[in-house]
Amino acid sequence: MNSSQSRIEPAQLLVDHLSLFLVKPMPGPVLDLACGDGRNGIFLAREQLEVICCDRSLRALEQAKKLATECGANIEVRQVDLEREGVNPLAEDYYGAILVFRYLHRPLIPCIKKGLRNGGLLIYETFTAEQPRFGKPHNPNFLLAPGELHEMFGDWEVHHYFEGIRENPTRAVAEIVCRKPAVATRH
Repeated sequence: MNSSQSRIEPAQLLVDHLSLFLVKPMPGPVLDLACGDGRNGIFLAREQLEVICCDRSLRALEQAKKLATECGANIEVRQVDLEREGVNPLAEDYYGAILVFRYLHRPLIPCIKKGLRNGGLLIYETFTAEQPRFGKPHNPNFLLAPGELHEMFGDWEVHHYFEGIRENPTRAVAEIVCRKPAVATRH
């Protein structure tokens, strides 16, 4: 394994649920939302999935593109301000899956719901209100209240839900892996 491959280190939640991406074709591209260095998106791109990495930081996107090239993965990068008030920054009914890790901007939740195609997959992991005991973030705007993530997506087909403490590093998180319901067809 070369050094760029070892730097990928995707989120364990994504690794644990990789099979959900591979059992049938994705109904659209995978969006790695607020991707940072893109390690989660690159991990899926190495599985021959179409991946779009978006972030506000041009520097992070340049780093993601460089890492993807070093790993032999093909990703598309898009610089997007996900927090522009009153604007949906995501294409609607477009993505086959959306990944969100260590990011919370509550006004974006309806955009995520609209952005996923019916049957699309969502993997979301971010910090809860317990996190300040272990480190950053401390701002309550970036921390989920108890049960909040489940309330946001609990009416979808939930494959996994966890809320509590994870180790290595120690952190307080909520995690959900769910699928947007398919619309019933009329006969």
